[in-house]
Amino acid sequence: MADTGESTIIGADTKIKGELTFERLARVAGTIEGKITTAGELQIVAGGRCTAEIDAMKVVIDGTVKGNVRATDHIQLNGKASLKGDIVSSKLVVAEGATLTGHVSVGPDAVKNAPRPGAGTVESKPEVGKPVVGKPEASKPAVR
Repeated sequence: MADTGESTIIGADTKIKGELTFERLARVAGTIEGKITTAGELQIVAGGRCTAEIDAMKVVIDGTVKGNVRATDHIQLNGKASLKGDIVSSKLVVAEGATLTGHVSVGPDAVKNAPRPGAGTVESKPEVGKPVVGKPEASKPAVR
């Protein structure tokens, strides 16, 4: 099938809550809350906001993302990008001025070994930005 150059545009006045799935390219200037899945490219433009788990081939961010992002090809954070969440990707490009808060796993093996966003994992992780509070270990004797 020939590439028709079609793309999906989520306008600045649009708010979506739920799952967004598409094949080629989507540009987000509005707000999305939920889950985004694509075999193509996701672009969050300046002013665009996503509170979502993202699974894509390529992700380019100029806006704001809160949630974990997995990209099989690469993730690009441009100068005005803000991402708060964990990243898993084959490649990562971070421009001067971008902000990133979270864990980063990058490289050819990172994507192969990482679960898809939203998939259950054996290890539980704290929510991004929340402090980790541990239980005191009862098996250790008190030091006197």
